[in-house]
Amino acid sequence: MVLSPTDIAAYIDHTLLKPAATVRELEDFCSQAVRFGFYGVCVNPSMISPICSILKDKIPTPVSVVGFPLGATLPEVKAYETRDVVQRGAREIDMVMNIGAFKGGDTALVLRDIQAVVHAADGFPVKVILETAMLSDDEVVKACLLSVDAGASFVKTSTGFGPGGATVEAVKLMRRTVGPDIGVKASGGISTYKDALTMIEAGASRIGASASVVIISG
Repeated sequence: MVLSPTDIAAYIDHTLLKPAATVRELEDFCSQAVRFGFYGVCVNPSMISPICSILKDKIPTPVSVVGFPLGATLPEVKAYETRDVVQRGAREIDMVMNIGAFKGGDTALVLRDIQAVVHAADGFPVKVILETAMLSDDEVVKACLLSVDAGASFVKTSTGFGPGGATVEAVKLMRRTVGPDIGVKASGGISTYKDALTMIEAGASRIGASASVVIISG
């Protein structure tokens, strides 16, 4: 695949999720997203209203995380959070799977959890963050299939707050599992053009990164 650094901009969710992020930083971040043509800007729920105001009538998509970063809140809480950020202007949702329920074998809860968010998103795409560094290959496959069954539009590798980030092996496995019609987002530790290109070649259709400007600078 031949993609220039500037081509990769259209794959990137420009991501600002650090807990101490300020609205001033957000303004600069949104300006970068507009200037460089990033696909989206991904922020915590409290920042959705400000970025939607800043990005009004501009191309980057407002993206909010839900149940972030642990995924351990109740389905009803994740659904409420989703409805709220959509009402405020979020147009994609990156939710964290209930990892403890999944690893404990409660797939019914995991399915209900994802379905609750998909329903609350009211047609806007939902990405399910699996935290693949915590899962075996078999668990990654199972989590991907549960996400698809629940109506998710994407599966995503990592929060960036867990024990590891995106790996080529995980992205390839996720792509093989979900097929060509479901998105795969690689996120966590992607900080160079080479990193991003490798993930896209492995099957990622979206990249989550805070080092987006460095990435497209080659």
